[in-house]
Amino acid sequence: MSALDRLYRQVPALLMARRNLSRNRLRSGLAALGIIIGVLAIASLGMFGTTLRTGATAELGGIGNEIQISPNAEEGFERLTDRDVADIRRVTDEGEVVPIRQETATLTRGDDRTIATVYGIENPGVLYEASEGQAPERLRQGALVGSSLAERLELQVGNRITLDNESYRVVGILEEQDGISLLNPNGAVIVPLESFDESGYSQVVVRSPSGTAANETAVAVREELNDREEKVTIFELGSITEGINQFFGILNAFLIGIGSISLVVAGVAILNVMLMSTIERRQEIGVLRAVGVQKLDVVKMILAEAGLLGFVGGFLGAVLSVIAGLVLNQVVLSDPLLTFAPVNLMYIGLAVVFGIVTSVLSGLYPAWKAASERPVESLRK
Repeated sequence: MSALDRLYRQVPALLMARRNLSRNRLRSGLAALGIIIGVLAIASLGMFGTTLRTGATAELGGIGNEIQISPNAEEGFERLTDRDVADIRRVTDEGEVVPIRQETATLTRGDDRTIATVYGIENPGVLYEASEGQAPERLRQGALVGSSLAERLELQVGNRITLDNESYRVVGILEEQDGISLLNPNGAVIVPLESFDESGYSQVVVRSPSGTAANETAVAVREELNDREEKVTIFELGSITEGINQFFGILNAFLIGIGSISLVVAGVAILNVMLMSTIERRQEIGVLRAVGVQKLDVVKMILAEAGLLGFVGGFLGAVLSVIAGLVLNQVVLSDPLLTFAPVNLMYIGLAVVFGIVTSVLSGLYPAWKAASERPVESLRK
């Protein structure tokens, strides 16, 4: 005896429900199709939102753990001093402090000339990695060139470039920086901090091990440097990622709401199917009631039919949702296994449960109507 047969023996209402639904396979199939579409819509739209959020987060990378500290020009502060940098280092419990000087210079290589942004950074290895050569922890000589600038000028490690009147040997080509970055070096040149004649710094970037640590550093810097006057402005990229997460949370809820409408429509279709079924089987139900079958048993039988439609539709909808998720994540993120992320499985589970609950609720009125009719009146019609 199979497990399904044992289940039917223990719950005879399921066996009757299966037989009753088999009488009109086309009508039952169409009712289940509504549930399939509803479950597929909810689960797929939920996974679609998750995929968009994952893609956006990947584009942003780990920028949520960085803050940018700049002099407040509106209050008349043009540069950050060595003392300001020392105060920032003192209040930074976790993370690396990177003071930066910046200017624009004419870059010359052979007959090629272009205007390039030049950053003076003592420790560029904290922020960047090199695709060729190396990005040292302490840059004492030579220059690092951004990827797009190096490609445009066909620069390689060992070449020499001239920035205004200073000659530098290229010691590294930086990896291309994708997405949002506080300091995008793709079209820039990084030279030792001491190469600048001026004193002071145009900005300071603090890279912390986590977004929480970056936020704590930002609070500490504000309290230390802006105690008496608004000396610096602080830009936290973590606020951008937080805003993006909130946006995609709202978008997910909106998409799931749209998908839920299809399940409500499916519920109305099941209500219609169950009503038609109970009307056609009125005399059959009357006979059951006449031989002693209780009202509750009739209600169970009708609800079992509705629940079985919801279960079958939900199961097939879940299978199709997984297939849709595999295709979506492969096309957008090139990682189909993200379909099985916990949040996506939650969407699929919720869609199946919602589909079954909708089906059972849709069967309540037909069940109550069939069970409430007197056997004599049912047999007379």
